[in-house]
Amino acid sequence: MTAGLFCLLLLLWAPPALADAGKRTGPGELARLLADHPPLAAGDSETPAERFERRIVLVPGSKPTVFAIPGFNRHGCNECHDPERLVQQAARRMAGIVRRLAKTSTAPPPLRQYIIQPQADALLRPRQFAHATFDTIRLFPRTILIDTRIYGNATQMHETLHLGQRFVGQANELEAYGLNIRADPRFLLLHYPYFFNVAAEFFLPDLPRILERYFARPVRENAPTPRETQFFMMPFDAATLNRVTAAVTAMEPLLREVSRLNRAFPLRAAYLSRQTGIASLLLDIAAAGLLPPPALTLPEVSRKTALALLAAQMEKTDNTRLGYRIDRKKEALLIVRHQLAPVKPRQASALYFHYLRRRFVTPGGTIDLRVPDQTDFRAYVNGKLQDIRKLLHYPGITAIERHAGERGIAAIKKKLPAP
Repeated sequence: MTAGLFCLLLLLWAPPALADAGKRTGPGELARLLADHPPLAAGDSETPAERFERRIVLVPGSKPTVFAIPGFNRHGCNECHDPERLVQQAARRMAGIVRRLAKTSTAPPPLRQYIIQPQADALLRPRQFAHATFDTIRLFPRTILIDTRIYGNATQMHETLHLGQRFVGQANELEAYGLNIRADPRFLLLHYPYFFNVAAEFFLPDLPRILERYFARPVRENAPTPRETQFFMMPFDAATLNRVTAAVTAMEPLLREVSRLNRAFPLRAAYLSRQTGIASLLLDIAAAGLLPPPALTLPEVSRKTALALLAAQMEKTDNTRLGYRIDRKKEALLIVRHQLAPVKPRQASALYFHYLRRRFVTPGGTIDLRVPDQTDFRAYVNGKLQDIRKLLHYPGITAIERHAGERGIAAIKKKLPAP
């Protein structure tokens, strides 16, 4: 029996509760387990005899989910472990996740396949933690180890949520991380780019200082345990975490609006997030529409000039046309502060939300994700469809993924406006 497969058995036995898992697995023990369980280099194609899989119904009345471990026999798992026990443990965990997510949507997430990959490949690269493709979740054994013992299954919840989303892009990540921060405030700090604009402006004005303290703690570089996981496991000021929790609770209406917008307008949400280069855009728009705008003390003339500068920068399409990754908000506010100096940072941030309110909120208070440049919009979506078609031809893609991907392409094309 290899050390890696022994770890796999241990991690599939691990309880999902975050508090219990954190007490049971300390930093040293986790590092040792991960050191024994790195993703293996991609090898030759496996034979059917080397793969173990079972079809298990997670939700009564739904189609069965394939639980698979590629290369199970090749890596010696069959010498010491009962594969049936391994996949049944995984199935029970995922059944709970699917039931939880089904309560927040009209249908259970389409989890048709769950693949535990000892080896990396083009679909799950060594530096990736997990990947949702088409009705399928792929993850390494090390990922399950961290997720069940440290993160309270947040990663698997995150990836399962992706399966119910209708397009690709940053808006999907924002919605999924919004689910994670509800479970634990540390995810807001770890993934702060998705929440910083709103949290710092409306709920935690000292968030920059909180982040400085959070990431100032020393971690072991080049250790088996990822830096993110080390930060998550280390003790942090309980009073501050309680304040972050309160901020997440206060953000709940905004997080619900993010989900609504992303589900109702998946193509526009993805396009606007990419065109502006702002990962948090949907949350920022939700705040502009649902919260009282922050106070502005700038003279009227300066205010008009600043909003015009913001509009000019925010409407640029270089990110989508030329492939740039420029945060238009940061760029615009640098220009505003340079041309209208002195403009304090908090006033610059307030201007951003006033711009969003003017740009995306109707006089009646409805959020409208309008896209003025329809030509660029169609080009962006068609480019993403081409990426999906390429992915469907990757070595190792399964029939389940290929069929689901083709259905997805057809559904997206129906939503794309005609020229």
